Parts: sequence; C-alpha cells; structure tokens
Amino acid sequence: MRYSTQTDHGKPIPLHDEAGFAAMRAAGRIAADTLDFIAPHVKAGVSTAALDQMCEDYMRAAGSIPATIDYHGYKHASCISVNHVVTHGIPSPTKILREGDIVNIDVTPKFQGWHGDTSRTYEVGGVSILAARLVKTAYEAMMAGIHMVRPGATLGDVGAAIEALARAQGFSSVRDFCGHGVGQVFHDAPQVLHYGRAGTGVVLEPGMIFTIEPMLNAGSYQVKVLPDKWTTVTKDRSLSAQFEHTLAVTETGFEIFTLSALAPS
Repeated sequence: MRYSTQTDHGKPIPLHDEAGFAAMRAAGRIAADTLDFIAPHVKAGVSTAALDQMCEDYMRAAGSIPATIDYHGYKHASCISVNHVVTHGIPSPTKILREGDIVNIDVTPKFQGWHGDTSRTYEVGGVSILAARLVKTAYEAMMAGIHMVRPGATLGDVGAAIEALARAQGFSSVRDFCGHGVGQVFHDAPQVLHYGRAGTGVVLEPGMIFTIEPMLNAGSYQVKVLPDKWTTVTKDRSLSAQFEHTLAVTETGFEIFTLSALAPS
C-alpha cells in the first residue's frame, strides 16, 4: 500500500492502485444493488427491522457480509433513518413506515475484504413539497461535491460546493458527521467535511478513495445523539435527508463505485 505524503489529523492517507479500484468496484456494485433491491419494499406498513433483514439477506446472498454488524457493538446490517433522524437510525420491528415519510437506508457490504459504502433517501408514497425538495437537494449537494473531485483540488472545494448548494435552497449541512476514507478499512483517512472553504484542506491525489455523504437538514444543522448512543436527530426536529457514494480520485477526475442503474447517478 502506498500513502500520500499528506496526513489528515495525523493519519496517513492511502493511495490505492488498480487492483484496489477493481476490488472497490465489486464491493460498490453489491452496495448499489442492495439499495436497488430494497427500493420497492420501502413503503407504508413495513417495519424498518423487516427492511434491515431483507438488506442483510441480499448482501449475504451476494457473497458479502454487512460490515456494520458488530461494528462498535452495532447489531444490524443497515442504518435506517426516518424523517428527523439524521443518521444511524436503529432498525426496529416497532418502527413502521407511514405515507409521507422520508427514509435513508445506509449499507456497507464487505466483499473479499473491501467495503462498499452507500446510502439513499427514499420517499414513502406522496411526501410534502418541503420533503421532496430536501431529498432532491441532498442528492444534488452530494453530486456537486463529487464533481469538484480531481487531482489538485482540495477537500475544502468539496465541502464548499456542498454547503453553497444547501444554503441556496434554504437548508443546512450537518457538521457533526463527515465522509471518510474507505477500502480495506471501513473508516479511514481522510475525513471529508460537507462544509468549508474552497482551496483549503487535503489536496486530492489519484488513488485516494473516500465517501461523500452530506446530510442536509430543513432547519438548523445542529443535531443530538439519543441515549442509545447511535440514533442522531435534528435538535429542532426538522426533516433530514442524505445520499452517499463511494468514489476514487483518478488521474483525470473521479470514479464512483456505488452507481446504480435504477437511481440517479
């Protein structure tokens, strides 16, 4: 494994070769396919525990294992965050989806030692105008950040693009959580903030692999973690939406490993 001469918070930043890219394409394919598979099941009347079990069954049938199970004591194959839950929503048999909900499902299949990490926010039936606009903007913000990725750009460029788009729509970008390096390690350097100042931070180099996963709130960016130490909600109980891709810096730009044929890319 090669490493950048840069570090992030004192941690070395891996630079992956073509073999690593190929491995991440395979892991990312399973991740994207899992979210494609679960999409028609995200509907009113289903429990988040049932969705989680279906995701787990799919990932295992594809030859991968859900990396979240037993990660720091977490017991589920996915995180499922509904409405004002920002991230790390714990699947539950008593949490039943209702018409008008928005639901983020986050999965990380580990395939042959490599992690494919992705999430999408789904709409349950007809949702409010605000919810639809928030979901659309969260996706567009992720893609705005991704399109800043190229050798010589900075992570500050990524964060600034995301924050600017969110603010233009009247939304806020969560600051307590960030994207991260990923590969054979689930959470690695660098940290990828979804806000910031252009031209600052780590300079992007070919071979870096990380996630971009902005969480946008309809109200304040402030959040709080519930007593279960996982579930994170908006402090003002406003809606929150998120999308996530895993991607690499290439010689000329970027490659997304978690693209879907069924969802916007």
